[in-house]
Amino acid sequence: MIRGAAPTSPTSPTSPISTSDLTVEYPPHGASGAFTAVRGLTLQVGVGEVLGLLGQSGSGKSTLARVLSGAAFSHGGGGTGDVRPEITGGEATVLGYRLRGIRRRKLARLTFGVGHLAQDAADTLPSILTVAEIVAELVLDRDRRYDRHILDEQVATMVDAVRLPLSVLTKFPYELSNGQRQRVALARALVFGPSVLIADEPTAGVDATVRDAVVDLIGELQRERAFSALVISSDLSVLRRVADRIAVLHQGVLVGLGTIDEVFDDPWHPYVAGLAAALMGEAPDEENDDDNYDYESESDEHVIEN
Repeated sequence: MIRGAAPTSPTSPTSPISTSDLTVEYPPHGASGAFTAVRGLTLQVGVGEVLGLLGQSGSGKSTLARVLSGAAFSHGGGGTGDVRPEITGGEATVLGYRLRGIRRRKLARLTFGVGHLAQDAADTLPSILTVAEIVAELVLDRDRRYDRHILDEQVATMVDAVRLPLSVLTKFPYELSNGQRQRVALARALVFGPSVLIADEPTAGVDATVRDAVVDLIGELQRERAFSALVISSDLSVLRRVADRIAVLHQGVLVGLGTIDEVFDDPWHPYVAGLAAALMGEAPDEENDDDNYDYESESDEHVIEN
């Protein structure tokens, strides 16, 4: 059952996120040749649906997050160094905007409707800004003349929504715990009231004692605000708590799609079969992952928990 909204067909043209035979590559850079991060990916996220994306480091998860959020096409490219991922095959459509060759004006509209919680969001909050300034920053970047009284109320509402006391508004990131910083980053990602949230490893760097609370908070906000979400994680226990369906990526290829039970009860790909065996307490088959060229800033740890 899709959280927060009436379900729609995953093939519906109104799907907030839709990809068709999508291929994403990093172009040659320095001594490195071109690298294909995502290969022939076809999937949809329905209105009000939370789709979990599972895969190990180098599987293409973070690259996909940067592309679908529009970060890959913004200033800086959203990638490692100066290397921008490029759509070289197929198509991706988010909130009705075709991403291949998207122009600046449409990109601005897209990013207004998509909240992006990057993997390192909690660690890269501007250290010289207060929490109030951090949450307001994206709004003021778009419109410096935005009414400050309305903005103050909007920021306070978002901080309260992520279950932080309003006393943190005047604090700086270094005065907060990892879990609190992650909540601030989430408030920043949701400040525009987006229709889509893309959360990349939302529990990365968060203390284990508050990890479930952060995941549950995303689920609560999704139900309250009825946005669609793509939640990316290498930890299956995270996706169990929040996702309606999961997609499994392995070396850039989609190798599983459905509910968690559907994916692991009848795996058709050796990688998924290995994960299923691990979940059952069996020893998975060893795989050769030497071809994993990792342009992505993902965790090296592959965590599968029951």
